This record gives sequence, C-alpha cells and structure tokens, in this order.
Amino acid sequence: MARRAAAALGALMLLLPTLASAVPQIETWRTDNGAEVLFVAAPDLPMLDLRVVFDAGSARDGDRHGLASLTAGMLTEGAAGLSADTIAEGIESVGAELGSGADRDMAWVSLRTLTDPEALERALDLLTKVLTAPDFPAEDFERVQQNTLVALRLAEQDPKTVGSKALYRMVFGDHPYADDPSGTAETVSALRPAHLRDFHRHHYTAANATLALVGDLTREQAEVVAELVSLGLPAGERPADLPPVAALSQGQLQRIDFPSSQTHVYLGQPGMRRGDPDYFPLYVGNHILGGSGLVSQLMDEVREKRGLSYSAYSYFLPLSQNGPMVMGLQTRNEQAEEARSVMLETLQRFVASGPTADELDAALKNITGGFPLRIASNRSVVRYLAVIGFYDLPLDYLERFNERVSSVTAEQIRDAYRRRIHPDRLATVLVGGEQDSRSQTVNNGASAPAEAAPPSVAGGDATATATPASAGAPMQVPIQAPVRALIRAAGGEG
Repeated sequence: MARRAAAALGALMLLLPTLASAVPQIETWRTDNGAEVLFVAAPDLPMLDLRVVFDAGSARDGDRHGLASLTAGMLTEGAAGLSADTIAEGIESVGAELGSGADRDMAWVSLRTLTDPEALERALDLLTKVLTAPDFPAEDFERVQQNTLVALRLAEQDPKTVGSKALYRMVFGDHPYADDPSGTAETVSALRPAHLRDFHRHHYTAANATLALVGDLTREQAEVVAELVSLGLPAGERPADLPPVAALSQGQLQRIDFPSSQTHVYLGQPGMRRGDPDYFPLYVGNHILGGSGLVSQLMDEVREKRGLSYSAYSYFLPLSQNGPMVMGLQTRNEQAEEARSVMLETLQRFVASGPTADELDAALKNITGGFPLRIASNRSVVRYLAVIGFYDLPLDYLERFNERVSSVTAEQIRDAYRRRIHPDRLATVLVGGEQDSRSQTVNNGASAPAEAAPPSVAGGDATATATPASAGAPMQVPIQAPVRALIRAAGGEG
C-alpha cells in the first residue's frame, strides 16, 4: 500500500509541471445584444461546459427575501410550454446536465453536454427555453414553495445553520447581505408567481449576463453558441452597485440556546471583496491562520494542543462588496467559552505578529503547488471564468495567480491584517445547550495597532433594488436554423 501511494505521489509530482503550463487561455467578446462572453477552447474532450450568470442574487431581493433563489430554482420547472418532466427527459436523453441556483451576489444556469451536433442542438434548445422563457406554472410553484418552507423549518433544527444565519445578521446589519438567500417562512409564503416573473424580466437580461464557455469548440463555433443562448434575453441594463458594507464599531456576542450537547462557535466581521487590493495578503494569511486544515494555527492551538474540537477553521468569502471573514468550531458545551477564548487569542496574536518565515514558506508552496489541480477540469475552469467575468477580474487572473501568491511577504500579511481585521470588534455567536439566549456588547480586548482604518469600498444606490426601465419581457427563441448547421458553417462539426 505504501509503495502504491508513493508511486501515485511521484506520478502526480511529474504531472504538476504539465498542469502548471496548461493555464487556460481566455478569449472574450460581447454578443450582439450586449452579453459578456468568456471562452476557453478545450478540444481534448468532446464536451461543452456552459455557465450563464446574472447579477440577480439574493442581494437584489428587496423586501421579498427568498425571491432570487426561488426564481432560479423554478427555471427548470417549466418553460416555453414544456413541463418540468419534459425538460428533464430531454436533457437526460442526450446525457446532458442542466442546473440553476442563486447565492447572495449572483444567479446562474449551467449546462454540461456533449458537442456531438445532435446532442448539442437538443441541449442548447432546452437551455435557451429555460433561460429566456420560463413559465413559472402555478401548480409547480406551489410545490416548490412548500418544499422551500419545509427546508426552512428543518434548517431551524440545525444549530450550524442557525448560527451561520445569526452571524450574517450581526456582521451585515441592514445591508442586503444580512439576509439568507433562502428567505424566511414569512417572506417565502408571501411570494407569488407574478413576483418571480417580474424579477426574471428585470434581472435576466443581456446587459446583466456573463456567459462562460469551456469545451471542444472553435472560437467561431463558440460565438454561434453564445449568440443562440443570449438571443432571447431582453437587452436591459445592469442594476446599480450594491451599497458598501459598514465596518463593525464594537464587539457583539449572541448566545442562542439549543437542545444539544455540542456548541457551535462563530466569530466574524466584514472581510474583503472580489478584486480587493489586499486580496492576496489576506488570502495567504488566512491559509496560515485557519484555512489549511491540520497545519493551520487554529488547528494547532484548538485541536493539537488542547483537544477542544475536532476541527477549527477560518475563511474569507469575498463578494461584490466586502463579504464575511469567519472563524468557527464545534465543541462540548462546557468547553465553549475556553474554545472561543483560544480562537480569539490566536487571531489577536496573528494580527499582531503575522506568520513565521517557515509558516509563510510552507503556505506559498502548498497554495501554488495545489493550484494546477484546481483548474484541471473543464467544470472547474468554467466556474472560474464566470467569477472572472462577473466580478470584472483581470483576464490574466488564472495565469498570474501563482505569481501573485508567491510575491506575498510576511510584512504585507501583517500590514493587511492590522488594517483590516479587528479582534475587538468581532461578532460572536454561540449556539448550543445551556446558553443564556441574549445579545450583548463585548470587549474582546485591545486590537493590534491600526495605523489606518479599513479602506472604504465605493458603493452604489443604497436601495440596490432599482429595476431597469428598458427591460422587456423575455421571448421564446425561434432557432432559425439547426444548431448543427450553424456550427458546421462556423468551422466544422466540432
């Protein structure tokens, strides 16, 4: 067994230089009606991965929390007169995969299909109908709505979910990010199909869309596919930028009583956004602090030295505006306070001192060595393309990722953490047995020196729910010629 493992590891090490040199070459353009396209040719497999993303996440819900998620979830439940079963059977008949979803920033529709002309034609036809002409049938809406309400009730019995939602409310206050994408029982119950149609009409537009394509197509064929997919989208316009996220002014502690022998402990604050100038120092720093599993500082202090928890972690979730920085663990009820103190002390020490030279060297090798495997599949590359396009990241983001990581210094990490992370202003949530269910202001101790306040992030209209007046009703796409003929004319059957 050991010999086989060593042989496999050796083979992987030999493969890594090849993977590292195979950074996707991104091509980009806009369709005739204004949709942004990012394309990577991947001729090794006769497949196409396609992802269409819209600035239509839950941050655009307004007061109807859950609207974006329910809209995205209903897209495949009936479109252009086809039932959900007919759509599913059509996708299955050509071995394709079709999905949709939404998070706080974006909504998406994804397709994976063979590039065999017959399969590609059928899959693209169904994708286009789902994307541009959803029916939101009343009967199916009621079923999906009831399933959502059941899921919300079940989530109330999960201490992890209860704690996460509470932390977001504390970290983000009255910002749209505070509300969970799934909504609440009250808001979801109040939704009607007309609300979904209106949301779709205003947000699923060409100007608000980014198309990511990775697969066995030429540039000319990819242009044909992109035009077909976006053809039925109204031109529309992008919504206003979300407002900036306010920094926390003081520490807050919320204890939530929950019938369990374990307590979930969460600490958090606003972190960073996509494209943030401090992205790489904070990213590498977090890898050392709590993002690298067993070798992280948090795991060493919490698990290895004290045995307080099986796992402890930290992460940043960058969004259009500053997303959360989160630390967390799960421990026995009687150990919760000690575990919270250890996490806080570890963060305070890291903010004050940063990483050691050995920790930084190990982190840089680990991140850069593992990166090729993160872009080794078309499915992962198409997700990266969607992120690059949606957040307007540089096209050389993947190409220069390892270079930018490798250039991070210990001083840059210390500087970024001292300016951006404030242990004395953390939001803290404890969910478990024997909790005094209340919120209180806490002083987590003096923060590390902060020579400069966290840089402000330019935002837009605080309402963030303005609907574009030019967005018209989506139309069903009349495919004038079979897809196979268009692709053949663009450069072969691909």
